[in-house]
Amino acid sequence: MKVKDCMCNDVCCVKPETNLNEVAKLMSQNHVGCIPVCDDNNAICGIVTDRDILLRAVACEKDTKSCPVSDVMTTNICTCTEDEEMTNAQSKMAQNQIRRLPVCDTNNQVVGILTLGDLAQNDREIGKQEVSATIKGICDCNGQKNAE
Repeated sequence: MKVKDCMCNDVCCVKPETNLNEVAKLMSQNHVGCIPVCDDNNAICGIVTDRDILLRAVACEKDTKSCPVSDVMTTNICTCTEDEEMTNAQSKMAQNQIRRLPVCDTNNQVVGILTLGDLAQNDREIGKQEVSATIKGICDCNGQKNAE
């Protein structure tokens, strides 16, 4: 199964200068927990989660109406392509302990996002054991990484 057969392709993105208040509103309106951040060429340059906003801004008493998303976003991003095999994307998610994997084209522009929810919804095609193994890898408390 290819990533394009499983991913969500309705993704909203923001610019690095977008303030956190606007980002949080977008998350609420779109019922999502993360938003890719794209540069002026629409290439991905970061990703921000609701947890990033809470822990890196609210908990640090930053003004969310003036703080740009670039101050709290994750810049070391792992991505995949829509033509990648799901097994490869799942390995990236497990190895990097990430719950949401941006899907980019050859110009590094976001064309979709692959989430744990997508894996769960497609568990018959992917395989329940494979989905469980991915989740276990992501949630492994003994791992060195935990980006989200």
